[in-house]
Amino acid sequence: MNRRKFSRNMLLSGLAFPALNLEQSSGSEKSELITEDVKKLPFREFDVVVAGGGTAGVVAAIAAARQGAKTALIESKGYIGGTVVEGGTALHSFFNLWTAFPGVEKRQVVKGIAQEIIDRLLPVGGTTGHGNVTGRTDYDSVCTAIDTELYKLVVHEMVSEAGAVAFTNTLVAGAAKKGNSIEGVITQSRMGREFFKGKCFVDSTAYGDLSAYAGAEYVELNDHPVCNSMGLGNVNIEKLYAYLVKNNALGDLAYGIRDGQEGQIIRMGSESGYTIKGKLPQEFVDGVVKLGSGLITTTVHDNYLMFIKVNYKLPVSPTNRDEVAKAELIIRQKQFKTLELFRKYLPGCENAFIARTSPSLNIRRGRTITCDYDISLPDVIEGRHFDDDIMAYGFHDSAPRYQIKNGGTYGVPYKALRVKGIDNLLASGMLITSDFQAHMSTRNTVCCMGQGQAAGTAAALCAAKKYTTRDLPYDNLRNALLKNNVYLES
Repeated sequence: MNRRKFSRNMLLSGLAFPALNLEQSSGSEKSELITEDVKKLPFREFDVVVAGGGTAGVVAAIAAARQGAKTALIESKGYIGGTVVEGGTALHSFFNLWTAFPGVEKRQVVKGIAQEIIDRLLPVGGTTGHGNVTGRTDYDSVCTAIDTELYKLVVHEMVSEAGAVAFTNTLVAGAAKKGNSIEGVITQSRMGREFFKGKCFVDSTAYGDLSAYAGAEYVELNDHPVCNSMGLGNVNIEKLYAYLVKNNALGDLAYGIRDGQEGQIIRMGSESGYTIKGKLPQEFVDGVVKLGSGLITTTVHDNYLMFIKVNYKLPVSPTNRDEVAKAELIIRQKQFKTLELFRKYLPGCENAFIARTSPSLNIRRGRTITCDYDISLPDVIEGRHFDDDIMAYGFHDSAPRYQIKNGGTYGVPYKALRVKGIDNLLASGMLITSDFQAHMSTRNTVCCMGQGQAAGTAAALCAAKKYTTRDLPYDNLRNALLKNNVYLES
């Protein structure tokens, strides 16, 4: 068959999605539209399909399966966990910011499956628990750090125990629609291309891949740097702590469980502002600022700094593969230079080495998907709640500049998860909220986990009763969330 006839037959088959034009140079932005006949693909059939096994997706899959839905979780990497295990920092945040407001009551405002994960990690030494912050108390009131490797294991077990199937090493590569509904997801793996049919879908890909393939409206704001985090082994934590205290350079400080011992340092360090304010060598300060790094870290183990971040500002959206490919090298070069600075200037780090990195760079925002409601900064800092709340949340990553009023919470409404124009698709995680400063709250790990539980629960309820995401009675969703220990403000 000649190329022209082949292309004509493909166009007649009914499904179009963007593909590379292999005749164009690698720097070209041109692309062709080709089509794929999903009727000729091997298919699997589920009630709920969750795209992306990251921070929100893991919880969504557990929630959907526990509601009785036959659930598929599709993840491109060989493990699940996402930013929680790749960023490798503390989970922000299960609690309200009570320490910044004298007289305000301490409340755990995110519970449900997110807390179950912590409960499962504690007996195996995979978390510090909820350690109170005793240093800088205007940012977060607790530090909940996790062992990245044990987290991967525990959440995969929980997904399996719930009855969901995790299809790892499987890439979401397209979508087929009928009218305003998604019929299924096209995937690519070493088994070839497959078609995952479903009744309701959750996009937790971080990049908004499923939503984009399904034709949802979105913007690519590119308003956050990307990063990669690394763990440094062979570090004397107490020696480093003593040095920071001596030089008036200590910012964050929290105590919790470390290698089974309570009352140990689990979070410490200095953001650039604290570092400059202190008395650390100027060469070190200039170096970490230039590299987009810093000295704020968490750990669950002795002699190990689990989280050292290196930022990099991409010139374009992180959905651009070619620019990301360049950035992967640049960031790893920055990581090595950061290691050299730590070895040279910080007592306790003289013999440090890179013990872990993320397999690829991390993002804070990819595509922002247009949903039925867009959470605003006033919604967050004024502590607004809605008549369709699916969770309460009390942390803002730009604190102390922005804090939720009076150490309270705001509500994430169900309508903020409903993808506009598509009847059976929900978004969860860093896909929602176009307002930069509102997103600085909703994109955080524990908020994403709460969104995941709501999205998975809603998707299962919709699949069972053949509701669209907009037809689902809110009381049904609320009652299911409350039954599964989700905290909602009364």
